[in-house]
Amino acid sequence: MAKREPRKRKLNNFYARSAPEGLTWDTALPGLALRVQGKARSYVLVYRFNKEPRWIKVGNALQITDKDARKLARKMQVRIAEGYDPGAEKRAERGGSTFAEVYERYLEQHAKKRNRSWAQSHRIVARRLLPRWAKLPIKSIARKDVRNLIGGIDKPIAANQTLAAASAIFSWAEKRELIENNPARKVERNPTQSRERILSDGELPLVWPALSTPLRVTLLTGQRPGEVAHMRWQDIESGWWTMPGRPVDGWPGTKNGQTHRVWLPVAVQAILNELNHGELSGFVFDTGNGPPKELHGVMRQVCKTLGITQKVTPHDLRRTHGTMITRREWGRDAMNRIQNHREGGIADVYDQHKYADENKRIMEDVAARLLALAEGKAEASNVVPLKTV
Repeated sequence: MAKREPRKRKLNNFYARSAPEGLTWDTALPGLALRVQGKARSYVLVYRFNKEPRWIKVGNALQITDKDARKLARKMQVRIAEGYDPGAEKRAERGGSTFAEVYERYLEQHAKKRNRSWAQSHRIVARRLLPRWAKLPIKSIARKDVRNLIGGIDKPIAANQTLAAASAIFSWAEKRELIENNPARKVERNPTQSRERILSDGELPLVWPALSTPLRVTLLTGQRPGEVAHMRWQDIESGWWTMPGRPVDGWPGTKNGQTHRVWLPVAVQAILNELNHGELSGFVFDTGNGPPKELHGVMRQVCKTLGITQKVTPHDLRRTHGTMITRREWGRDAMNRIQNHREGGIADVYDQHKYADENKRIMEDVAARLLALAEGKAEASNVVPLKTV
């Protein structure tokens, strides 16, 4: 039997009232069709989302014109191109969307666009939430369900991370009126001990020889480990490292989205000079496959090799640098300024240049002190920073 050719024509109001059963495709707008099922006559939009064919009702063909149908369908197509799934949105409005469907929308419309650590959260959701809730209507998930799930996770930190991931999804759904209330709200977090620490003066000479180059630069500059790992040659000029606030060419952007300018101490410049072979662009610490991705793994190996039981993280190196700034009596404001702990704004841009000379002195003083301790030079304990009047 020969395959029946799809029925096509330019849809109009008269045809919508007299069309036969089945689908008639509009030649004026690809994807738009008139569907007749018994007495029901509807304009529908057929589209693909995540490579899967889907459709959504545009409107009652007896109540809207063909021109209105095309106008509405075009708006839907624009939203689809932006990553929205209008079909899932309609199902959610009817209360029929599952947790998995809402999570898919949250991931594409929000997390991937606004959360740089979305992949880490996605692994938690895939491992702990989707196996339990994927097929459940999201409106059916109650606070007791959240408590039961979180209570079944025996590791406190993992439980807290899972609760945070769930709450973010439910909050997003609540703001879009897909659910009435966030069921993760008021679910108690597990108490945990802070693992934040700094390296003591006695630990520095033990750890320093085992640190990788990116970790040494993290300690001597006090910048975020992930930003150090993504350091690029084109952002370094005359000893100053300028970090663009927004992502560009492999650079992830700063945490607060504000461009940050920091002086690289002489000790760090010496390290970089050994790595540079005439490069003008690209990652400073290129592994051959992009910037280093597992600084935490390197730090864990350092601790294991040295037998350090109170684990040290890459961020602890940054914290050690920040603490040294205040120990050297440069003040907390200087620490916040140098480590980019600020809200951002045009005043911050001016401050980068206003405090340039002082920031340079601070960076050299702190790096010299840390390096002296790391290399076991006791006489460095007598170094007094040169303050400005």
